[in-house]
Amino acid sequence: MALERLFRRKRPSGGGRDVPELWTKCEACGAQIYKKEFQENLHVCPKCGHHHRMPAEERVAMLADPGTFQETTRLRPLDPLGFVDTKPYAERLKAYQGETGRPDAILGGTCAIGGVPAVLLVMDYAFAGGSMGSVVGEEIARGAERAAEEGRALVIVAASGGARMQEAALSLMQMAKTVMSLDLLWGKRLPYVSVLTDPTTGGVTASFAALADVIFAEPGALIGFAGPRVIRQTIRQELPEGFQRAEFLLKHGMVDRVTDRRRLKREVVQALRHLHPGVPYAPGV
Repeated sequence: MALERLFRRKRPSGGGRDVPELWTKCEACGAQIYKKEFQENLHVCPKCGHHHRMPAEERVAMLADPGTFQETTRLRPLDPLGFVDTKPYAERLKAYQGETGRPDAILGGTCAIGGVPAVLLVMDYAFAGGSMGSVVGEEIARGAERAAEEGRALVIVAASGGARMQEAALSLMQMAKTVMSLDLLWGKRLPYVSVLTDPTTGGVTASFAALADVIFAEPGALIGFAGPRVIRQTIRQELPEGFQRAEFLLKHGMVDRVTDRRRLKREVVQALRHLHPGVPYAPGV
């Protein structure tokens, strides 16, 4: 606590967090965590184990073998409908691009994962809630096509609020496109592994994210189509405890394994080596 007091700053007169820049606060238990320790622990609280949302770049670094990732996601979104709500869609896109430094809500490329050649796609919740518009759908379809052409496994880390409403039916069409692209992998018996993180909802859950050979989920992740509040209001009933959380879905057969993020790469590698036809399986790796 002495170290914490040393770095603590006075709260600004206009308000603000009572936590210094060198520290962060767990969303679940409220523990104050040294930021460097928090990042080294892959954004998992060392006190209670709560899994916080993780930047897309750090997920790539966590899963891809060092020095092997080559980014391929470069498509930029358009505004074919000229959509305007409280703000023009074009302006929203510019703001998200400025905040995240990427053209849309996905980061992906080719890499090796535990020595297995792969295409890795990571959805970015920081960009429009990870919503799936035309660019995200196209990048996923192209990723699946590249994996099939080059004999690579496909690994997708999902984090999304669903379809992007500003693209209307064009966004919904991505559900069919992404599902159809997966058929190319299955035709060549190449593995597809899906990692469901908090949150994975809407059209993403209802399409490619739930169709993998192996589906991992992070502890406590919200996974579903409509949110629990909407379902509760629709059926006018109380929902079971833990409804739509990863552990609930594991119990009911929708996911194959709930895995702590700190063990995730090891278990993904085991699945890929077991399923990839061109890689000898090494038990216990």
